[in-house]
Formats: sequence, structure tokens, C-alpha cells
Amino acid sequence: MIFTAVLMPAPEGGFTALNPETGSTSEGETVEQALANLREATELFVEEFPLSVEGRPLLTTFELAARA
Repeated sequence: MIFTAVLMPAPEGGFTALNPETGSTSEGETVEQALANLREATELFVEEFPLSVEGRPLLTTFELAARA
């Protein structure tokens, strides 16, 4: 199964990782560590709550106008 990972720099350093399909989150000091931790958290979630994934998610970005 292929899942989505969204990684964001954490204010305290390192990265926060989110899997939007399951809502699983994790963190790590490096991108690789954050992904490994997210993979583990998502595996545990799917063991407990099996999913039937249909299609692939669409990930995009959008911009908001800056305020002065």
C-alpha cells in the first residue's frame, strides 16, 4: 500500500510528519527518522484499523496574500 507523508519543519528543530489517510503523526530529528517513525505509527494504526485505500491522493499547494 502506498501512503502519503507530509513533513514540516518543527519549531523546536527536526520534523513533524503526518499521514493524512490515517491521521497518524510522528516526528524525528531528520527527514529519514521522521519518515521511519511515521511508517511505524501508520503500520500500527493499519493493524488496528484496516483500510481499503482507493486511488491515490492528490497533493497540491495554495498561496494566501501576505498581510502587511
